[in-house]
Amino acid sequence: MESLLAAEAVVRIGAFASVLAIMLLWEAAAPRRRLTAPRSGRWLANLGVVGVDTVLVRLVFPAAAVGVALTAAERGFGLFNAVPVPDIVALVVSVVVLDLAVYGQHVAFHKVPALWRLHRMHHSDVDIDATTGIRFHPIEILLSMAYKMALVAILGAPAAAVVAFEVLLNATAMFNHGNVRLPVALDRALRTIVVTPDFHRVHHSIHRDETDSNYGFNLSIWDRLFRTYRPQPRDGHEAMTIGIRQFRTPRDRRLHRLLIQPFLKG
Repeated sequence: MESLLAAEAVVRIGAFASVLAIMLLWEAAAPRRRLTAPRSGRWLANLGVVGVDTVLVRLVFPAAAVGVALTAAERGFGLFNAVPVPDIVALVVSVVVLDLAVYGQHVAFHKVPALWRLHRMHHSDVDIDATTGIRFHPIEILLSMAYKMALVAILGAPAAAVVAFEVLLNATAMFNHGNVRLPVALDRALRTIVVTPDFHRVHHSIHRDETDSNYGFNLSIWDRLFRTYRPQPRDGHEAMTIGIRQFRTPRDRRLHRLLIQPFLKG
């Protein structure tokens, strides 16, 4: 199992670094919006949060979700380890179910006040770019991992499906938070299936009714199905204000302030 976990870590880190590099280059070449805050300070804080998240997850859940999948397969528990189905069916269904589960988790982090205090750190970024897509409070990341591990155990999801889902989740989060410009026709076509940057940017509006919409990360069907889809921001993509009404000063963008933000008034 240790060799498989090491291989999974290499795949995930390689995919993460590659997608982040591609997105940052794309943002430099074809930005959708003018940034309002210095990029260097935001990036330092956002990537610092990622570092803290990574260390904590490895300390608290050394095997993470893929370890649960490997253990479930070895011991024969979980739906797909009890009910024989073709491997490709188990893989595809697991990825789709996990995507739906993350949509539901995202809604819960907006609707439950205690969870919103954690999640609002993600929304307090005053600009939105690929680094926003990986900026989540460490406690939220730990809760999310525990939730995914439970789902993987219940599903008996194949390890390959878990790795594919984790890579997709990271990649699509960086893509759909990207400050990149897509041709209108291409965006219209893509958003029928996946969440595009213009689709998700609405979710980062300062207007709370817009913040409480467009929750999807990968597949766009869930927002349409559960009627949380909003096509465009009322103020337009260039003019809209990103973030929340609290925590908008340069001091609020420092790493230590982001980490204590759930415990601050506001």
